Amino acid sequence: MEFKQPKAIYVQIADYLLDNILSGEIKGGERLASVRELATSVQVNPNTVVRSYNYLQEQEIIYQQRGIGYFVVDDGLQKTRAFRRKRFFEQFLPDVFKSMDLLGISMEEIVETHKKQKV
Repeated sequence: MEFKQPKAIYVQIADYLLDNILSGEIKGGERLASVRELATSVQVNPNTVVRSYNYLQEQEIIYQQRGIGYFVVDDGLQKTRAFRRKRFFEQFLPDVFKSMDLLGISMEEIVETHKKQKV
């Protein structure tokens, strides 16, 4: 995993896990890698992984069973999708609309481009 600025590393790790949930690589009810395993695998301090896991717990996407590990909630796919959709509409889309306005791109152009890419 390669980290990119300016997003915090713990958020990038959380996004990586969310991507794996959305793709079906990690399923609801499944146990996640231990803090040490994931820290070693992505070459970060274990505290960074703990911060990622805490972030996902705050979103109610994962939970911890003391002494056993971290698990994805049973409806993790739905919760992940809802979380990502909310973040998309609140954080990403306003920037897209601003760029569209500045560049004179119409919604029709976006829809047409989207249709072409789906084919």
